[in-house]
Amino acid sequence: MSDGFAYLDILFFAMIAAFVVFRLGSVLGRRTGHERRRETPFEAAPDKVVPFGRRAAGNEEAGETAPIADAADPALKAGLTEIRLQDPHFDLDHFFEGAKAAFEMILTAFARGDRDTLRMLLAPEVYDSFARAIDERLARGHELTVEVVAIRRAEVVEAGMRGRRARITVRFLSEQITATRDAEGHLVDGNPSKIQEVEDIWTFERDVRSSDPNWQLVETRVPE
Repeated sequence: MSDGFAYLDILFFAMIAAFVVFRLGSVLGRRTGHERRRETPFEAAPDKVVPFGRRAAGNEEAGETAPIADAADPALKAGLTEIRLQDPHFDLDHFFEGAKAAFEMILTAFARGDRDTLRMLLAPEVYDSFARAIDERLARGHELTVEVVAIRRAEVVEAGMRGRRARITVRFLSEQITATRDAEGHLVDGNPSKIQEVEDIWTFERDVRSSDPNWQLVETRVPE
């Protein structure tokens, strides 16, 4: 009898875990520059999920309130219009909220060495760079902690189509606490008691002709 209940408990928690992945997976992502060098691969280039950046049924007239770096920029406006023409269900607000969620998820997963989450949210080439950085960190016996205290500002800076793939770039200005410790627990980088302001630029991409609603992090660059 007890074995039967234990089996049901395992099944129940597995269903919860699957639901969490389903709700969060459509977040996209990749990562960029820092005020101070951190033990991440972001400067180098940063499965089933809810539709990300798509209007809910019956909400075709959803307003556009997501911050845009330069709302008067004709290229940016044309790029967003091009995405909507190729994907009539695209909604910038939904995309934007998902991008912010992805930002924190990816940083946390990288610090923890959570390859399954990273594989789900990153394009293959980006995942490879993250995985290499995790391997190098483990080889040194280092442990990284990252806490995103707040996202102070986030804004869309680029948008458009590249073939059949929609691409949107978001600039994040966040407050983070990072620290790297060696195998003995000694601090080798960062400061666990200090909040740092960090600027990251991430580009997300999705095939608009695919039935897969997922976006992925495909590119990062250092702010100019």
